[in-house]
Amino acid sequence: MTDSESARMARILSGLPAVAQELLLETDWASHRHAYGSGEDIPVSLCSLVDEDAEVRSEALAALDMGVLHQGSLYTVTAPAALFVAAILDHPMGLAEHEGHFPWDDGPPRSLRAALLGWLGQVAESAAYGEDPARDRANWEWQPWHEDSRGERDPDELAALQACRDIRPALYDAVEPFLSSSDPHVCETALGAAMPLLSAPALGDRVPRAAALLRARLGSMTGRRERAAVARALSLWGMDTSDLLADSDPAVRVCAALGPVRVDRPRALAVLLDALRDPRTTDGWFPEPLCGVDGWFRFTVLRSALDLAASFEEVAPVATAMVAAGHRSIVDNERGPILFRAFPAGCNPAHSLTSAQRALLRAFVDTDEATGSISGNWLWFRAAGLPENREGIAALL
Repeated sequence: MTDSESARMARILSGLPAVAQELLLETDWASHRHAYGSGEDIPVSLCSLVDEDAEVRSEALAALDMGVLHQGSLYTVTAPAALFVAAILDHPMGLAEHEGHFPWDDGPPRSLRAALLGWLGQVAESAAYGEDPARDRANWEWQPWHEDSRGERDPDELAALQACRDIRPALYDAVEPFLSSSDPHVCETALGAAMPLLSAPALGDRVPRAAALLRARLGSMTGRRERAAVARALSLWGMDTSDLLADSDPAVRVCAALGPVRVDRPRALAVLLDALRDPRTTDGWFPEPLCGVDGWFRFTVLRSALDLAASFEEVAPVATAMVAAGHRSIVDNERGPILFRAFPAGCNPAHSLTSAQRALLRAFVDTDEATGSISGNWLWFRAAGLPENREGIAALL
């Protein structure tokens, strides 16, 4: 490090909150690892997050994204780095707003604070993986770690995962104040971080307070995106969103119907199915996905509808129409889940197919030559105990 760099670091360090200074100076960074080796270079990146030069801040954020949380993987350096980021959320430089905080980011202008909250949300998502197998299966999430040939986890990865889970109360305490931010980008990214943090078993008692904070602000919100994000959070937290099922905005109605607990299940399911009847419009509600939502929005709506339905028959007309529409690009996020919901216990040769099952399989056969709807879904057909090719399904029918 040159003399000028040392002076710059000293200047930045002197302006940091006491907690951030303590973390930076008392953590043995060299004993930690990131994606590319020793963590001894991380303090420079962390200090550079609040540098006056926007380009330097952008490079520091890139180092966090590529090294400290590489493709969602957790490292031993991730937890102390996340605690530092949480400690500087209210730093004055957090108000700096410009385009492209990441070198590859071409999104709309946003503040540094929003970018840091978004990164903490990604850490929380990776830390939450595996705690709720049902949630992971429902969201078809990939695992942010690796197993060896014996199916065993690396000890360092286990230690990194546990460390990131242990710090979730501290991270949430830092995030919660920004749920009331007047900046819609900050409020949304804070909510995007709060949702996976509050999925932690130890933080369940904080959900009602977070829900109350959001409810208090909902009446003054006017934008579709921010109102829909709040409705989605309240629904996923199991709050009563029956009033929002009658909202004037269809996007808000759908987000209010996404959660696992329903006061009015039939009406919630009707809202979801109505959105799936016009999937192109539904996909267009959020050109930039909501925090925590991957892929086209209809994928999220479909998963919730399939989960909410008491039987396949309740969703069969809409689900079959989606398969018959013949979209080429959809396997694991659309056709596969529909097929598995139609045959949750597998196909039993001793029992006749129901009319709903027959109609669905006919849609697969009719679109197979154009879209590969069977050949591209053969793993799902196998899991459902069905023939894995068009001829076999046609013979079954």
